[in-house]
Amino acid sequence: MNTDTDKPAPDQERLRITEIFYSVQGEARTAGMPTVFIRLTGCPLRCGYCDTSYAFQGGQWMSFADIAAEAKRYNTRFITVTGGEPLAQKNCNDLLHRLCDEGYEVSLETSGAIDISGVDSRVSRVMDIKTPGSGEAHKNLLDNLQQLTAHDQLKLVICDRDDFDWAVNFIQDHQLIGICDIFFSPSHDQVTLKHLTEWVLEEQLPVRVQCQLHKLIWGEEPGR
Repeated sequence: MNTDTDKPAPDQERLRITEIFYSVQGEARTAGMPTVFIRLTGCPLRCGYCDTSYAFQGGQWMSFADIAAEAKRYNTRFITVTGGEPLAQKNCNDLLHRLCDEGYEVSLETSGAIDISGVDSRVSRVMDIKTPGSGEAHKNLLDNLQQLTAHDQLKLVICDRDDFDWAVNFIQDHQLIGICDIFFSPSHDQVTLKHLTEWVLEEQLPVRVQCQLHKLIWGEEPGR
């Protein structure tokens, strides 16, 4: 990533970035689409199944201009801003707005523990509802559920059968079916894709089962 500039960017026009890379989207509505990923540094959560703990700290400061220039190197209209927890950096919303203005189809991967109401309405907010198996379910910000539209997406990572039953009750209690797409994912090494699929079929649950496509292709290789 090129971060060399003659004049430092104002603090309100920069973010701490762990990596920017080009890959296929591994999850959710645009799975399989070539996408630029902008991974912001930092996260206030510590989910037991987290596979991006390397983004908790470090990274380097980049201006919005340099971030946008890096994204333009790739011939795709899809950008995903992810983390860590991208909304933990206060300037994230401004970057999302800029990327939308530049004509990208932008998605935001967020834990759901931070207020999403300030996110540009053009952004598809992919919100991760934390199950008990994550160890962070107490940090779900339930007010965020009132902000969801058909443009957004929900993801729940399932760690075991208890998690699955909790997730079913959660989406029913909060009447989330029909508001936006809902994805159930198996937690790596804890639940098989087969078992999760069977549970969804048994319950006749109108959600999408998904796996991490990028890991089927590249395994645990970072930056993919």
